[in-house]
Amino acid sequence: MFKHRALRNFQEQSNPMMEISRSFTFLILLCFSAFLAFQCKVDANTSVSYDGRALLINGQRRVLISGSIHYPRSTPEMWPDLIAKSKDGGIDVIETYVFWNGHEPQPRKYYFEGRFDLVRFLKTVQQAGLYAHLRIGPYACAEWNYGGFPVWMHAIPGIQFRTDNGPFKNEMQNFTTKIVELMKEEKLFAWQGGPIILTQIENEYGNVEKPYGEKGKAYLQWAAKMALSLNTGLPWVMCQQKEAPDPIINTCNGYYCDSFKPNSRKKPKMWTENWAGWFESFGSSTPHRPTEDVAFAVARFYQRGGTFQNYYMYHGGTNFGRTTGGPFISTSYDYDAPIDEYGNIRQPKWGHLKELHKAIKQSEPALIKGGVNTTSLGKYLETTVYSKGSSLCAAFLSNKGRKDAATVQFNGNSYHLPAWSVSILPDCKNVAFNTAKVSVQTSVLGMEQVSTESLHPGAASSGDTGNFSTNWSWHKDDVGIWGQDHFSAQGLLEQLYTVLDKSDFLWYTISVNIDENEPFLKNGSQLILQVGTRGDVLHVFANGNFVGTQSGNYSNSSFTFEKPITLKAGENQIALLSVTVGLANYGAFFDTLTSGINGPVKLLGLKNGPLDLTNQKWDYQIGVKGENLQLYSDAGAKRVEWISGADPPKQAALIWYKTEFNAPEGNDTVALDLSTLSKGQAWVNGNHIGRYFLTAKAPADGCSEVCDYRGPYEATKCLTNCGQPTQKWYHVPRSWLQPTKNVLVLLEEVGGDPTGITLGTRHVDTVCAHVYQDYPTVNSLTLPELRLQCSSGQHISSISFASFGNPSGYCGNFIKGSYDAVSSTSLVEKACVGRETCSISLSEDVFGSHFAEHVTKSLAVEAVCKY
Repeated sequence: MFKHRALRNFQEQSNPMMEISRSFTFLILLCFSAFLAFQCKVDANTSVSYDGRALLINGQRRVLISGSIHYPRSTPEMWPDLIAKSKDGGIDVIETYVFWNGHEPQPRKYYFEGRFDLVRFLKTVQQAGLYAHLRIGPYACAEWNYGGFPVWMHAIPGIQFRTDNGPFKNEMQNFTTKIVELMKEEKLFAWQGGPIILTQIENEYGNVEKPYGEKGKAYLQWAAKMALSLNTGLPWVMCQQKEAPDPIINTCNGYYCDSFKPNSRKKPKMWTENWAGWFESFGSSTPHRPTEDVAFAVARFYQRGGTFQNYYMYHGGTNFGRTTGGPFISTSYDYDAPIDEYGNIRQPKWGHLKELHKAIKQSEPALIKGGVNTTSLGKYLETTVYSKGSSLCAAFLSNKGRKDAATVQFNGNSYHLPAWSVSILPDCKNVAFNTAKVSVQTSVLGMEQVSTESLHPGAASSGDTGNFSTNWSWHKDDVGIWGQDHFSAQGLLEQLYTVLDKSDFLWYTISVNIDENEPFLKNGSQLILQVGTRGDVLHVFANGNFVGTQSGNYSNSSFTFEKPITLKAGENQIALLSVTVGLANYGAFFDTLTSGINGPVKLLGLKNGPLDLTNQKWDYQIGVKGENLQLYSDAGAKRVEWISGADPPKQAALIWYKTEFNAPEGNDTVALDLSTLSKGQAWVNGNHIGRYFLTAKAPADGCSEVCDYRGPYEATKCLTNCGQPTQKWYHVPRSWLQPTKNVLVLLEEVGGDPTGITLGTRHVDTVCAHVYQDYPTVNSLTLPELRLQCSSGQHISSISFASFGNPSGYCGNFIKGSYDAVSSTSLVEKACVGRETCSISLSEDVFGSHFAEHVTKSLAVEAVCKY
């Protein structure tokens, strides 16, 4: 986005490069002003309906671009900036689920505060001048704990989820009605002057409906009738639901929806989830969906008659607290979205899609009014023209080939189409955008460690920026039974039903008597403890001593623990701490999936053979003591004795750590590097930043340095972060920090080194771009332009690479080609160094070099940003 102070940098009248830049900037601003003027405006009595082409707002068809932001995955203080960046990126609609378990944590006791202030979120959307799509569900999936269902429902007698079941339908109707009535009370529906133009009932039920049989079909019909009876005055949608009853619109979810068709010609073609990336699970690599492929999918959708498309996610955010599902979904829900987990713009994805949105909006009059004609231009090649009379015409030229570029003839002109790309011609003549030609910059965001002196002013600094604190306090939690509310049962209890998600933890403890004549006590051998569990994690203790740990993974949470255990003659206490890492959120009957220890539990190596403990009497305790005492809060921390010092215990299991730190200066987003810990949970000033799991590492292979965007995407393509912990940085929202004396509390379950953690601030380190002379421009009479921009308050301090000619490579690894203008570096330095923003025209006259006609000239630049 150009800024006024940046424009003042281009006043050098004697520099022809700057003259071209200034003219182009003016054209961009004019175009963008028109683009913003066409964005939504909601007035009282706004009507929303649909026909077979599009949604109709006040009777006018609209082409709409939407982006998902889930309000609990960020903080209220972040919402205005996230929504503003979405609008700046060309988004018309903000889409969100409604998170039932966050709003009804106990039956008929509702919560709409803090991160769960749904009304405030929607009013923030309204204040920004955008529409909203409210996906009430109330099943969400969303990699959210238990799919968004309150776990207390699991204990309702006779209940069966998502089927023709009275107790479930009663709860679902009660909550859905609660949300609809709240929206009406706050005047948030469009016909009341509010931002909401769409509502959704259920979610992807068509993917799992078959196992439910006839009761599933009956439930689907009931859900539709129930929703319609609430009189929202707006269209309802059901995603991934081919049999959605009229008048409910069935919509598509997936990486590609260009071939999707609604179940009636009277309904518009809508895409409620275009997966901009994919989620992470602890123990997995990090997915990356190439920008070019996302743009290709979107352009193909609008080419093939779509008029509403939503990015899932546009901002993914953070799974704070214990909100992750899965199990094993990571705390980060970054999703490789255009706005990253922390709220920073991800380039080039955000910028390239913004340019795409402009081209689509320029084509909107033809898309909603024109007749449609699609013609094959050869294998994998296709053109679609929307036209009406001589005044309206827009065209899409596509190449679905996965390898080869092509040159096509259209309307008497030649057009070059890279493989797996779409060109958009809003006037059926000039190419305004091609999905494979990324002209916007790549921004490399890094984490800069905050020094010890900054975190603790006045403290003696050793010069080690990794020393987060010089003063720690610690408290060892109790192993096994710790409270008066423990209970006993014969055999092994199922964890989900027993705990009902009050905690991740359930203690299974048992007393075992060992005969003093057992041979292992004398010959130096050890017994083997064997424990079968449905997961997710198991920590084992014997007589208060840590024996070992083991975990499942996202694909299979079940496993068998089998390790040596040290026992003595006489009575021994075996304590098994079973730990969940989020509850299942997807699949038919996912609510019935079990967790916890299911056996067998055996001691192997005794003289009389294995001792089976499975069906014996066990003692149980829900949670760990420090969690019950809320040691992460100011009041709770005072309930126990803490030991303090500069050298806290390391590699100790089931231990609490506490320290203080000052907030880093500035406004950059903040995160904790917890890579020297193992597994546990973390709080800052009593705010639960989430679970950490550093021992869960991604496979060592499967990643590649270069990702080919061509061809269909799937989550295993273009992986990164192989061989590393899935997540080492944990977001700490700025609004949770105070200037001084911030309290960090850690519950370490397995053993780690808290003195090795660091605090970092996230900002742009490097910007780079590679632009070709044949790239589309807003005005066909102007030359393409390379533009760079650092974060607000930063400036370009140096140029790491610059070449005008035929350079190759990618950001961080550019290489000069056989043609290279000798003036490249000096001209780029003159235009950019010392400035927050700069732009350079791709003109041979500017660079004083003329190359052979057959050479497609390009400019590649890499620059360093500093404060």
